[in-house]
Amino acid sequence: MSVPRTGEAAAPVGVDPHRWWGLVIIALAQLMVVLDSTIVNIALPSAQRDLGISNGDRQWVITAYTLAFGGLLLLGGRIADLVGRKRTFVIGLIGFAGASALGGAATSAGMLFGARALQGVFAAVLAPSALSLLATSFTDPRERGKAFGIYGAIAGSGSAIGFIIGGLLTEYLNWRWCLYVNVPIAVIAVFGALGLLRDRPGNSSARLDVPGAVLGCGGLVAIVYGFSEAESRGWSDPLVLAFFAAGVVLLVAFGWWQGRAAMPLLPLHIVKDRNRAGCFLTMMLAIIGLFGLFLFMTYYLQVILGYSPVKTGLAFLPLTVAIIIGSTQISARLLQHVPPRTLMVPGMLLAASGMIILTRMTVASDYTTQVLPALLLMGLGMGLTFMPVFATATAGVAPQDSGVTSATVNTAQQVGGSIGTSLLNTIATTSSATFIAAHLHSPGGTALLVDEGVVHGYTVAIWWGVGVMLLAALVAGLLVTTKSPNHLAREA
Repeated sequence: MSVPRTGEAAAPVGVDPHRWWGLVIIALAQLMVVLDSTIVNIALPSAQRDLGISNGDRQWVITAYTLAFGGLLLLGGRIADLVGRKRTFVIGLIGFAGASALGGAATSAGMLFGARALQGVFAAVLAPSALSLLATSFTDPRERGKAFGIYGAIAGSGSAIGFIIGGLLTEYLNWRWCLYVNVPIAVIAVFGALGLLRDRPGNSSARLDVPGAVLGCGGLVAIVYGFSEAESRGWSDPLVLAFFAAGVVLLVAFGWWQGRAAMPLLPLHIVKDRNRAGCFLTMMLAIIGLFGLFLFMTYYLQVILGYSPVKTGLAFLPLTVAIIIGSTQISARLLQHVPPRTLMVPGMLLAASGMIILTRMTVASDYTTQVLPALLLMGLGMGLTFMPVFATATAGVAPQDSGVTSATVNTAQQVGGSIGTSLLNTIATTSSATFIAAHLHSPGGTALLVDEGVVHGYTVAIWWGVGVMLLAALVAGLLVTTKSPNHLAREA
């Protein structure tokens, strides 16, 4: 029996010695997946001109990705449980790189939309594998808090980092490199995963719930498509209402089927847990507001204020820094000692206050006095919220359900992104059209009127985002009632 030397800590039995290097690889893959939710935002004006995409259809560059991602994540989580997380992690990386190369080479709007959807399919395999590998690699509460703090910072700030990288690539190369850039990142992550990540064998008794995947994904697609069609047809159009009704029916059927399937895609006991359900709902609502804001601010800074792609990307840097500080320096330090909702509720209130500042923007707003304070408040709020959501939602889950639980967190994130982009884009465009029509005979140039109408549409949609953020604070406060990890450990 060997005895550790003085001053040398014995490694806990069963702990992966490469877990921190593994975290680097997991973080790299997660960053790539999250980046792709927004990296094309900065490139969107250029891609729109290049491929002749209409204003009504431009949101599909974002939602084709987030819809496929969110709609298939639960299936991806079950695939991870079935064949092994490391294997699906690598498969997801390779497929994601191939879809990115296809998107970069797109010659038409349809080809770009299709490639973005294919990226979402492979992201749905990759993301739950990454989060469940993280959850099973870090079991010590103190280490787990640090690891999830880093992961939460990446998940929260990755979207904003995407703006900076997207700006640099669009301005100095072209918009296609916003997709090509994923190929070298994926290659590095594949070699790192093969050499550093460790995983338990897959569960051979698991079965894939294909009917559940069809019902769940179909319901989400119908609802998001209904939101997007409302922009051109109107909210009361029979086709729009039919899509909403079909989406609701499919999602109700999905819930009914999950209670009867032998191996359900989403075991209902996972969402019946009050705290976990509260985390999922808080995440979805937070992202609805955040993703809508990303789309508006990209166009506001580039089209209204005339910023270059690089300057636009750098304008989002304070948001990134604030999210990282909120997640790693505040949430990660406090979560062991305070209940999660004491971080999540103030976080959502801070984010809402930042969005309220943005409702006052005009065609000539100053970045330093109006946009910057709003981004800082939103960043701190999101950082305070994301880390406790990830840690609380995945805590205490049985190993056989870690993949699907991780997938559900990511599903809430991507569904929120899909709904936020389509719903708030529709509200903004219809409000802009109404404003312009009402002021056509007012004094002033037509170009100025159009810009004023566009900004008016953004501010109306941002007010809706404020309401969604406040609802997220309410949900977190009422549903997430678990105590701090330290308190739970003392009780045990």
